This record gives sequence, structure tokens and C-alpha cells, in this order.
Amino acid sequence: MRSRSGVLLVFAVSLILGSVRSHVAAQAPTFPFNAKRILFLGDSITYAGHYVDDIDAALRVNGYSPEIINLALPSETCSGLTEPDHPFPRPDVHTRIDRALAVIKPDLVVACYGMNDGIYHPLSDGRLDAYKNGIGGIIDKVAASGAKLILLSPPPFDPEPLRGSGKLVPVDAKEFGYKAVYEDYDHVMETYAGWLMDQSDRVAMVIDLRKPILDYVAGNRAVDPKFAMSSDGVHLNKEGHQVIADAVLDAWGLSQRETADASLLAQVAKQQSIMKAAWLSEVGHDRPGIKAGLPLDEARLKADAVQKSP
Repeated sequence: MRSRSGVLLVFAVSLILGSVRSHVAAQAPTFPFNAKRILFLGDSITYAGHYVDDIDAALRVNGYSPEIINLALPSETCSGLTEPDHPFPRPDVHTRIDRALAVIKPDLVVACYGMNDGIYHPLSDGRLDAYKNGIGGIIDKVAASGAKLILLSPPPFDPEPLRGSGKLVPVDAKEFGYKAVYEDYDHVMETYAGWLMDQSDRVAMVIDLRKPILDYVAGNRAVDPKFAMSSDGVHLNKEGHQVIADAVLDAWGLSQRETADASLLAQVAKQQSIMKAAWLSEVGHDRPGIKAGLPLDEARLKADAVQKSP
């Protein structure tokens, strides 16, 4: 017969092992942290890269290590539209997404489009349909590649920094574009974001960037009415990018996380800059004015040297 002390010992060991197993299960990587390679696509907001850097650094410091590739391109759309006064036809992600998926072979794609897709005009059914078709094309192509897709809603357009500049124009203006933005362009972005949020049944996840940014700005403007995170209403500063990164990480279930220090953030930013240029050159694009990157093997060596440097 087993002694009382022996039974208690077995019970105690079972409790400990059960606790360890539960802890391990809780810590096991789950979507999207089990992805080996995450591809970010988008326009100049994503190309600036600060929120991608913040996400990369946060994943590293919290024990996750997917390769994060920023393949965003300034001026790009998913709709294929260009306003008349743009200096060159806006690049269309559909001219390069097939090659990007074939060359990079990501497990997960994160895409953020919309800000350029309304081409800074008032809302119209035709432009909205072009955006819907563009997003639909991304959904279909990513699904066909075998990767999962996360869509990020377009951030809001903030007209306040442009008040009094002459760069905001009324609905009856003769021309609209990035130099003459429809004064209520954020209504267009609100409409695009609202439609995008309804596409959650077609993709792995849709993340709302609009509300977190609007809430953050509103909270700060209650203290300082001149507060802004963008000088042109479109391109967010690093503070704005951190709001985006926080929204993404929270949606991914990493709301309780260790914060990366300034040293790691600087390292990640340098590495991402090197590799972004290299990947853009490797995949190819038709946007003028983008400096060619290093060959991939050389870029990887240079990025690794950044990590090893004191």
C-alpha cells in the first residue's frame, strides 16, 4: 500500500508538471508568431518603415524571430489609379505582387493600402470599386500562394496641419491630387476603412488602424489643440508609427509585452533599411527615384554586421 506521504508527493509532482505543461502551452508560438517569414506591402507610410521596425524589435525582445521583410513602395496603390497632376503614374502593387510572393515565399503577408487609392479626390463609386477590386486581387493572389493575409485599414487623413495652407480644396474644385487635397478626404478614408473592416471573413485578420490613431490624436488635442503626428495629413511621424505598431501587436495578442530599448530599435532600423532596399531591387518595381539596393547576399552580410557591432 502506498504511504500517505508518497501519495502527497505524487500529487505535488503532478501539480507541478501540469503547471509546467500549461505554461509551455501558453508560451507556444501561435498565429502570427509561428510565421517564419512575414512580408509587409504598402505605400509610403509602410515604406517609411518605423512601425515595421517597431514590430520587428518587439517580436525579437519577446522571444519571436520571424524574418520580417518590408517591401512597401512610396506612391503605390492597389487600385491602379493616378491623379492627373502626379509626376509619374503611381505604381500598382499588382505589377509586382506575383513576383514578390514567388521570390520571397512568405508565410504571412501584411498589407496596408488606401491612402493613395482615393487619389485625394472626393468619394466616388468608381474609385471605391477600383479599391475594392485591388484589395480583392491581393486577397486572391496571397491565398493562391499559400500564405495567410492580414489587412491593415488605411490610417485617417488629418486635415488640421494643412489648415490655412491653401492645400485643401472644396468639393467643387477643378482639380484634386496630392498637392490639392479634397478638404474632407478623411471621409473617403473612413469609407474605405469601413469597407475593409468588413472583409474579415476573407482573410486571416483585419486590423483597424483608424480608431487607435484618431483616439490618440483626440486625447492629445484635448491638452494641446495644435497637436499633430503629421505635417501633411498623410505621413505619420515616429510617434504615429508607434501607435500603428501598438495596434498591430495588440491585435496579434501581444498586449502584455516587453518593450525594446533604444539600442535594439536603432539596430533593427539599420538592418531593415539595408534589407528593404535589397529586396525591392531583387523583386523589382516601376517607381522612379528609388535607389538600388545591394545584392541580397551582400545585404545580408551587411545587416548581420550591424547586429554584431558593439
